[in-house]
Amino acid sequence: MRRALATVALAALCARPAGAVPLPADEVAKLCNDAEGPAHCMRLVEAQQLKRLPGLATRDGNTLKVTLFPSGSTTFEDVDTLAGGTSYALWDYSSEINAVVLWTMRDDDASFVLLQRTTGRRTSLPSEPFVAPDRQRLVTADFCPKRCENRLTLWRISRESVVREAEWAPDEAWTDAGVRWKDAGTLVVEYTTAAGTIGTLERKLGQPGWTKR
Repeated sequence: MRRALATVALAALCARPAGAVPLPADEVAKLCNDAEGPAHCMRLVEAQQLKRLPGLATRDGNTLKVTLFPSGSTTFEDVDTLAGGTSYALWDYSSEINAVVLWTMRDDDASFVLLQRTTGRRTSLPSEPFVAPDRQRLVTADFCPKRCENRLTLWRISRESVVREAEWAPDEAWTDAGVRWKDAGTLVVEYTTAAGTIGTLERKLGQPGWTKR
C-alpha cells in the first residue's frame, strides 16, 4: 500500500497554515489507532470534521456533498470495484483560499483533491497541500519508498485554477518528508533519507534547482 495507515495519520501532525481547521493531533492518532485501515481512518476523521464544520458538507452513504460559494453544491461518489475502488473523505478546509481538501483513495493509492468552492474546480494533488502566507501558492511534499513523485511541488493559485508551477527533488533518496512555509518565499522541509538520516533544510523559492512547469 502506497501509504500505510500510520503515515496517513501522521499527516495530521504536520504544521498547518492559519485558517485551516485540522483535528488535534492526539485526536487523529486515537481515531486512526482504532481504525481497520486507511479508508476507515479517514472516514472517522471525516465524521469529526463534519461536526466541526457545520454547513460545509454532508455524508449520505457513499455520497459526500460539499457546498459551493455563494451557492450550489458538488458531490463525490465512492465506488467499489474488484481492485478496491475509489473513496473520498472530508479532510480539511482552508478558509484563506475558500477551498476544501478531500482525502481520496483509488485502489491502493492515496492522494488529495482540492476543491475551490467559488468555481467548483477540482485539482488532484499527490499529497496534502499547504497554503503560502500570501495565498498565492500551495506546496506539496510527496516522498515515500515506492510509487510517490518524490519531489516538492509548487502550485500557483488563481480564481480559475490551481496549476503546477515548479518542482524540486533532492540529490539523495528520501523516504518521507514534511513541509511548511517559513514565509511567502521560504519553505522548511523536515525529511528522512533512505539511509535513515533525519534532517531539516530551508529552501527559497528563488533558489536555483527548481524546474519550471
